[in-house]
Amino acid sequence: MPAPTPRIPTTAGQGPMSYAIYQLARAHRARAAAMLREMDLHPGQELLLMHLLDRDGQTQSELLESVDVDHSTISKALRRMQDAGLLVREPAAHDRRVMVVHLTDKGRAMREPIAAMWRALEETSAQNLSAQQAESFVHTAYAIVDAINSRALPQEEST
Repeated sequence: MPAPTPRIPTTAGQGPMSYAIYQLARAHRARAAAMLREMDLHPGQELLLMHLLDRDGQTQSELLESVDVDHSTISKALRRMQDAGLLVREPAAHDRRVMVVHLTDKGRAMREPIAAMWRALEETSAQNLSAQQAESFVHTAYAIVDAINSRALPQEEST
């Protein structure tokens, strides 16, 4: 059964690919958020856990750079995660102003549930695609990310 054609606002017709990306991101984020709620996580917390599972004991600044969010967002997420018992934050030995983030046993135990959630999300997302289409999509998505990131914003271009 073919996918229904979405009703695209006429102005968005000037950027059909951009509108499709918006719709895709919105749908994907909503599905992921629902799955994360079942794990008592907020969107984005799983990414922080993934980075800490790869390398425990990172500074807040390193995590900030890894997930590319602003300082207040990561501080709020880490505070919530600490309150949930997933991690602890401690001052660094070399500089007490620097906070180092460590997983707790509860945080380390999230590895498989997070991996399972991402597998399920991947299966749902790719269910109507062939393996080649899925691989091509990943390549295309990263090409778009690179193109967007390599282009200065309009106000940056004029300075």
